[in-house]
Amino acid sequence: MAIRFLTSGESHGEKLNAIIEGIPFGYELDFTFINSELACRQQGYGRGGRMKIEKDKIKVHSGVRFSVTTASPISIEIENKDWQNWVYPMSVEKIDFSKIDENLKCEIEKKIIEKRIAKFRPAHADLAGVFKYGFDDIRYVLERSSARETATRVAVGAICQNILKYYNISFESEIISIKDCENKKDFKSFVEKYQKEGDSLGGIIKIVIKNPPAGLGSFVHWDKRLDGKLAQAMMSIPAIKSVEIGLGKDYAKYSGSSSHDEIFEENGKIFHKTNNSGGIEGGMSNGEDIVLKIAMKPIPTMKKALNSVEIKTHIKTKAHFERTDCCAVEACGVVARNMAAIIILDAFFEKFGHDCKNDIDLAFKNYQKRINGI
Repeated sequence: MAIRFLTSGESHGEKLNAIIEGIPFGYELDFTFINSELACRQQGYGRGGRMKIEKDKIKVHSGVRFSVTTASPISIEIENKDWQNWVYPMSVEKIDFSKIDENLKCEIEKKIIEKRIAKFRPAHADLAGVFKYGFDDIRYVLERSSARETATRVAVGAICQNILKYYNISFESEIISIKDCENKKDFKSFVEKYQKEGDSLGGIIKIVIKNPPAGLGSFVHWDKRLDGKLAQAMMSIPAIKSVEIGLGKDYAKYSGSSSHDEIFEENGKIFHKTNNSGGIEGGMSNGEDIVLKIAMKPIPTMKKALNSVEIKTHIKTKAHFERTDCCAVEACGVVARNMAAIIILDAFFEKFGHDCKNDIDLAFKNYQKRINGI
């Protein structure tokens, strides 16, 4: 891989962090754009109270100088403003956490223990995580498995989008449906109805990668195929249960002659008039827009709690509930387009180099001349 990144932090931990390796020298970053993507992730119908508290913005600690990438690993941080409220009740006087001593840390730990969670939530990571690690407190699972972690992924993806803009490659996401509602004018009232009932909703999201060059990815090995990488990236997003490319599952309804994209030539340029393949053939981009559809399941945490059991006693109970969204389909689309940007930029750098912007620009320009002259 040309790019790799790691994230750290918990839903109600003090910070969310990411380290990105493999960004070349010479790209000027637009932090207004990057922070706007973080703001978009916090929007949408059916969001919970957490979105009123957090105002996500990145702080860059390394790898960028005078807004230009230096080729060193980029270290970024997003503050969790809700951390103090989570550790201490709202009525407790605020303290200066920059001057925490060991005694105060012990007090914090005691308060965290008092908030031990012992009721599994169906469809969340709770049960499997407790089985895997042997925890006696579900919070150890839910803090890291929470979708709050995707804030750092959006920040990383927004940096990747920023770089790909230099090559006229852009990313869009669109809500196709929320549950069985497909009328966008009705989305708000539809979500509000379920929110009042204490229920949750998922939906279908379309992601379009516009103007990618042909030849990203490879047919040579299974783990180099672009469609496989994009599918894995989409499935890594919490609550995503299926991924389709182009016609997706609907391909099974057609014959080859009625579904495959025919190839044409005009003024020396080769192109397709249709895009049923979704811009990927043989594990490689074919020059058309790349089109993905993903399905998000309803959020597991609900006021309308489902049946569950207590972690130690196995006594029947209702699932744990805490502050949550009713619907985060729009936010999920923002996460998805930024995850797609990470994969596309990685494939782009594998194809055109990943040390210096000037060298990459030249390689990209020469490649465009060659394929347009076929």
